[in-house]
Formats: sequence, C-alpha cells, structure tokens
Amino acid sequence: MLIGEIFELMQFIFVVAFTTFLISCVDYDILFANKAVNHSQHPSEPIKVTLPDAFLPPNVCSARIQANSFLICILVIAGVFWIHRLVKFIYNICCYWEIHSFYINALRIPMSTLPYYTWQEVQARIVQIQKEHQICIHKKELTELDIYHRILRFKNYMVAMVNKSLLPIRFRLPLLGDTVFYTRGLKYNFELIFFWGPGSLFENEWSLKAEYKRAGNRLELAEKLSTRILWIGIANFLLCPLILIWQILYAFFSYTEILKREPGSLGARCWSLYGRCYLRHFNELDHELHSRLSKGYKPASKYMNCFISPLLTIVAKNVAFFAGSILAVLIALTIYDEDVLAVEHVLTTVTLLGVGITVCRSFIPDQHLVFCPEQLLRVILAHIHYMPDHWQGNAHRYETRDEFAQLFQYKAVFILEELLSPIITPLILIICLRPKSLDIVDFFRNFTVEVVGVGDTCSFAQMDVRQHGHPAWMSAGKTEASIYQQAEDGKTELSLMHFAITNPKWQPPRESTAFIGFLKERVHRDSSVALAQQAVLPENALFSSIQSLQSESEPHSLIANVIAGSSALGFHMGREGQASRHLSEVASALRSFSPLQSAQQPPSNFQTGGRDGEGAQPRGASAMTASGADARTVSSGSSAWEGQLQSMILSEYASTEMSLHALYMHELHKQHTQLEPERHTWHRRESDESGESTHEELDAQRGAPVPIPRSASYPFSPRQSSEETATLQTGFQRRYGGITDPGTVHRAPSHFSRLPLGGWAEDGQSARHPEPVPEESSEDELPPQIHKV
Repeated sequence: MLIGEIFELMQFIFVVAFTTFLISCVDYDILFANKAVNHSQHPSEPIKVTLPDAFLPPNVCSARIQANSFLICILVIAGVFWIHRLVKFIYNICCYWEIHSFYINALRIPMSTLPYYTWQEVQARIVQIQKEHQICIHKKELTELDIYHRILRFKNYMVAMVNKSLLPIRFRLPLLGDTVFYTRGLKYNFELIFFWGPGSLFENEWSLKAEYKRAGNRLELAEKLSTRILWIGIANFLLCPLILIWQILYAFFSYTEILKREPGSLGARCWSLYGRCYLRHFNELDHELHSRLSKGYKPASKYMNCFISPLLTIVAKNVAFFAGSILAVLIALTIYDEDVLAVEHVLTTVTLLGVGITVCRSFIPDQHLVFCPEQLLRVILAHIHYMPDHWQGNAHRYETRDEFAQLFQYKAVFILEELLSPIITPLILIICLRPKSLDIVDFFRNFTVEVVGVGDTCSFAQMDVRQHGHPAWMSAGKTEASIYQQAEDGKTELSLMHFAITNPKWQPPRESTAFIGFLKERVHRDSSVALAQQAVLPENALFSSIQSLQSESEPHSLIANVIAGSSALGFHMGREGQASRHLSEVASALRSFSPLQSAQQPPSNFQTGGRDGEGAQPRGASAMTASGADARTVSSGSSAWEGQLQSMILSEYASTEMSLHALYMHELHKQHTQLEPERHTWHRRESDESGESTHEELDAQRGAPVPIPRSASYPFSPRQSSEETATLQTGFQRRYGGITDPGTVHRAPSHFSRLPLGGWAEDGQSARHPEPVPEESSEDELPPQIHKV
C-alpha cells in the first residue's frame, strides 16, 4: 500500500512533466525529417539524425512554456492536486504506522510472518484481545459481525442502495436500450456526497448526523442535499476539461504498449464496477469478493463466447485472410531486403495488419468446442450467487447475454466509459441524482441503526430476515418487512448464509438462526427423499472431461457433477419433476460435507470423481465441521507452509459449500415464484418518485388489496415448530459450521402435500393461512429506525 502510493505520486509527476516536454520541448520538423540537419562541415557526407537533435535547448523550451498561458494554468492546477495527494499520503503514513503498531504490539503478529496469516486468524486474535484488554470500551466482547461493520460501513450502504435501485446508474437510451453507467469517477462523487466530503450526511467515519435521523425536517434536508449535489455537479463541469485530458493521457500511457503487444487484450472481459456492487454480499470483504468472482471468470467468458455471430465469423475469416496475405508479402520482402522497412509507412502497415489479424481471430470460435449455455449459466450462478429470475431457462437468448454483459463487460468498454466519465458524470449528478434527494434522505433515516461499540451502520448489513427478508426467498413467516424494507434478489438471505459459512463461530440473532435452521431442515428433508428414492447422479463424461482438463479441485468437480447431472436428467423428466429432482441432488451434495453423514452412509456419486482415492471423505471436510473449533485457524504447532495449505483447502470447501447453498436457494426460490407468480417488488428504475408510497397506493395499482403475509410460506404443524426450535437451541449454541448439525437426529421424511404458496404440510393437516398485515402509513412517515443493537 505505502510503496504503491509512492509510485502513484511519482507517476503523476512523470505524466505531467513528460506531457509538458512533448508539447514544448520537441522539434517535430526534425523528428519527422521535414527539416534537414547536418553535423558535418562537408555537405557531401551522409546525414545521420539522432534523437537529441529533435530536442530543443533548455532556454527555448522554457520560453515556450512561459508563453503558453493555458499550459501554465494546467500546471498550477496539477501542482495543487499533487500537493493534495501528498498531504493525503502523509496522513495515510500515520494510519499505516498505527496499523503496524497494532499488529505488533496488540495482536503479537510480527511483520515477517504476517503474509502467512489468514484473515480468520487475524480476526480471531482481535476477538481474543478484546476479551483480555478491552480495546473497545463500549462493549465487553466484539463479534465477527462488529469487525466487518467497522471495515465495510460505507460499502454496505452502497450495496444496499444499488440493491434498492436508488442510485441513478441504469438508463433507457433511445438507440442503446437499457444501459448501465457506473464508473470510478461517478462512484467517487457518490461517496463524496454521502460519506466523507464536506457537508456530507455523516458527521464522522462512524456516525450519521443527528438531523438526518429525525423525520421532522426531511424536506429541508432534501433541499439542502439537492443544492449540494448541484454545486458538486457544477464543479465537475468546470473540472471536466482537465479530468478528461488526464483520463486520455493516462489511458494512452497505460494501454498503448499493451495494445501493441497483445492486441486481443482489449477484447477480453472483466467484471464491471456495477457487477461488483450488484454481486457483492452484505459484509463481504474485498479479497472475498475478488476470490469469488475470479472463480466465475472462466465460465463467464465461455458463456459470452457462445454468442458469436456466424456472419461475423465468416467476415472475420475473410478479412484475416486478406490482411494475412498482404502481411506475408511484406514480411517476405523484408526478409529478402531489409531496406524495405525504410520505405515510408511500411512498418506502420505491418503493425496495423498484425493488429487487425489478431482482432479478427478473436471473433473466430474454436470449432472443437461444444457450448451449453444453460450449464454454463448454472456454473456462473454457483460462483456469483446472484442472478435475475428471468435468466433461468433463457440462457440461449441474446437478451440474457446483453443483460449479463452489464455485469461482465469488455475491457475496451470499461476504458471507453472511464474516458466518457468526466463528461457524463456531471449530467447524472445534476439531472438524475438531484430529484432523488428526498429518497436518499429517507433511505439513510429508515435504514440506519446504531450498534453499540460500532456506530451507525446500514440496517441491511445486520442481515436480519425479520426486518429485511423477502417472502419469496424462504423468509415468509419469518419476516415482517414491507415491500419498501425488503432486500431484492435474496440479498439478505444469501448474505446471511455466506457470512455464517465464512465465520463459523459467529452466533446469529434469533430470527437469523431460525432461518438457517429452517433451511437446514429443508436440506435434510430433500436429501432424505433423494436417498429414499436412490436418486444418485449418473456419470457425465463430457463435464468430467472438461473438469479434468481444467485441473479443477475436488469441490468444483462436485458442483460440476450436480449441474451436469441435473441437465442429463432433464431429458427424461418434466420441468416440475426436474426442479424437485435437482433440489434433492443439491441437498444430497450439501449433506456430503458432514463428517457424521460420511461416517454413517456410504459415499455417493457426489463424492466420486472418477479417480482412485477420490471416493473417500475429503480430509478438510472433517476439520471444517468439527464441533466448537474453528478449523480455518492454523494450530500453533503447524509450519507456515502447512498452515497456508490447510487454510487454502478449507477455504475451497467453504466456497463450495456456499456455492451449493446458492444453487439450492435459487431452486427453492424458482419453485416458489412458479407457484406464486405475482410478486410484490419495490423498484426505482424508471421512476423518480419518493419513498412515500403507501400500501393503499400499491394495492390500488393492482386493482385489489393483497396483504403481505406474516406467516410462513412453508408452514409446519406446532409439533414440528417446537422440534425445530429445540434443534436450533442445541445446534447453533455450539457452532454453525455448515448445513448439518452434529446434534441433529435425521428422521425419515413424512408424506407431504404441496400448498398453493409453495409450502409443505403433512397429509391430513391443514396449512395455516397468512395473517394480514395492518395497514401502515407512508414509508417516509415511519419513525426513524435508529436504535441500539
């Protein structure tokens, strides 16, 4: 970090100085041979021009700089900006020194061994130090969630605002259709306005201003915020020429050499900033997100390559043939006589032809590859965890490809958006963000909670299914959230599962514990059905070969077998049968992570990878699910190398466990939405209305009042509820280390009958009907949700 910031300061000086030198200190007539230069006294001697001959003398160069007032103005502004970055660098040095001292003195971790520590080990030491030395005076014990809240306070707010479609980053343009524009410059301005800039909503790094916690002056605060956004937008307009010049110069110096060396690199893809924010869980650190998206990069690239146009392929082949023919002749002439390169524009022609051929080849697919869009999309879902409902079953459509391209864009598109950002960002701030000022004020008031010892945090980051769960994501009956309070796309539920698996010692709140226990019960039931029906997956040679060629690890092969097996069964079963069968398969795979199950039952096809020795229970699974112990923490007797290897293995199995959970929860959500097609959502994509929509207005839009259910979508009898509560009290007081609780006794499933809302009830028992929610007033008139947790 420190060395990187030093080189950033040096890089800024180099770009400014080198650009000034190119503008004022180079004689381009000599460089382009428009002016003759002769160093000899004899005119008959040959003329040899050197590079220093094109450099102007220092006095001439200085005079040209002084005569250019526009250049002097730019240099002054660049100097002020560099001094600002220098001051920030000095401040960061002080912060880095405090971090250095904290690691050495408090955590007792020397700098020489710090690279070998995992984040789980560092976090465990922080929790232990709090118990011994009370480094946080406001509470006795720190939890893993408290640490994440301190680190990701502002990022959780950004994830929540993107999830609720509050930020103006999606647009419908006349010719381009639905477009997403979210760049680093726009993100910087959002953070400047909301969090840390002058006049922002936060008083400091941990506390929201008191006036934004009260609903009485919301209109006045919205007007104040609108005025501030206007002034920041005007400032962006004034600085637009300078920022645009900097962006062009930086892109030129950064990508020109790469484009010459690897012309196809701009045709590669990367996860967009919007994709990183949309796909991010609440309370997910940067390295966790990067690791997860990196695993989904290869299947995402393969999926996007499925949509190469046959017409474009034919054109690319012929263009490559013509360009290659000309290039071959020029290369042959150069080999015969190298003086051909001295001819004007020959070298330029050779370079452009090579670049053109490389670009054309990127549009020609490998004729030996077989593409399966649906399988690839499921592999992607296993890693990215989030996906719109209408993508499933439509992976072959170009509309799905275009929407996925908003998350996984070309590198060239990323660069182009960054170049256009100085021009478009002021327009978005003034035209699109200002009308949402009242919505923003209401959002921070309604979705901010004060946590003792942590400060003000986003309530969505609490991952409380009662406050922000969605009924269509297994939270029905466990959530009291209105449409305005529900997190979309299963963000609360999936984030809760991810955090529980990543931090096995964390003790969830009562409502979250009930949700995890309910999910465990569904997994146990579906996997028991699969075992009772002997629903084992057939071997799939195609997918096994692909995984073998890619040298995938054992956990990823498990996901591949689940996906491949479900696709193979789809030819012999109906759509409804295939969905329920797939649920059983994923549930059986989840149960294979339990050492108890592996000891009691023979290994199934989920644990068989086709090679000798792979049928046994993985060595890391038993340690990962050991009772009461954090298996991700390396023992003191292990060497650094062994500790890193163990942490890597257990991290892979935790990642695979979460991937299977994501697939399983999406299948349950798909079943629920098919049985209950009408879904209540709250979006702001095409509307700038404030958050004052009442339940009466929403019901009037649908023509009839539809109460939001409070009871479970998957109701159980009272006897089952008591058993489930007892199971949760015994299992989760120890530890949540996966989906199988060692203290749970697995029972054979009873016969169930399907309910209209996608739930289950025992035969002979009537399901409980949802209780209507009392009518509420405007969301903006709700009392501020500022309370101590």
